[in-house]
Amino acid sequence: AATSGSISSKMSILAPHTLEPAALLAELGTDPHSGLSHEQAQARQAQYGPNRLAEAQVWPWWAALLDQFKSFLILLLVVAAVVSAAIGEYVDAAAIGAIVLLNAAIGYTQEYRADKAMQRLQSMAAPKARVLRGGLVNEIPAQDLVPGDVVLLEDGSIVPADLRLLDAVNLKVDESALTGESIPSGKRAAGVLPWDAAVGDRANCAFLGTLVTYGRGKGIVVATGRGTELGKISALVAAAPKEETPLQRRLDHLGKVIGLAAIGICGVVFATGILRGLDSVEMFLVAVSLAVAAVPEGLPAV
Repeated sequence: AATSGSISSKMSILAPHTLEPAALLAELGTDPHSGLSHEQAQARQAQYGPNRLAEAQVWPWWAALLDQFKSFLILLLVVAAVVSAAIGEYVDAAAIGAIVLLNAAIGYTQEYRADKAMQRLQSMAAPKARVLRGGLVNEIPAQDLVPGDVVLLEDGSIVPADLRLLDAVNLKVDESALTGESIPSGKRAAGVLPWDAAVGDRANCAFLGTLVTYGRGKGIVVATGRGTELGKISALVAAAPKEETPLQRRLDHLGKVIGLAAIGICGVVFATGILRGLDSVEMFLVAVSLAVAAVPEGLPAV
């Protein structure tokens, strides 16, 4: 078993499922009957910080809405709507404007749902935890937990951090939020597991954000905050770059090609009309009408 996983700046211990409880208690300097002292807990709190997940970056609603208009094709449609209104084509202007607004509403809704998903991850953390401190059972804010704390679990409680179980009596935990398994997982404290055991197979551990559905147990905190399995997911979601899909990139490229081609053709039409001696104002209106007609207002909606 790997015993080189002393507590790190990641607020987690390496592969606790591969360690016997006695070895883990010794490595974390914890008494299983009295837990950490208050002094130890305060020192570790100062060292490792609060037991919290990565916070989602919250964008103002207006910034998220304006972000929907950065596509070249959408900007082209906005210009087309303005020009249509300016030359008296109000029906065309209204139709193009409706398409643009519909596209913006769909994009904004998708981003709003993504932000809500991040917030739901954060809400899965338990608000309180029953912990042994200085030989007494205390109920403390879950964010005050530190590696080495001994946590008590019972039916209905939310696991407040990643734990290596020390005791388990008919303990079952609903891990569907983490692993997707719809059936509660039976837990046991005895035995060690292979290094490469999947999260859903680690029967000697309990994880932040999961729900105790039956029995009771006791475990030692081996990971807090971003060092937990849920914290790793939360950090990945928070750090995920906002990238356009291949379809969005190709549509934007197509919009540029169509827009530049339309402008070029309209310039040729205008110049040809002037060379033939036609009225310049009339030819300008013809060229603008052609440009508006060439813009594919249905493309973003499709």
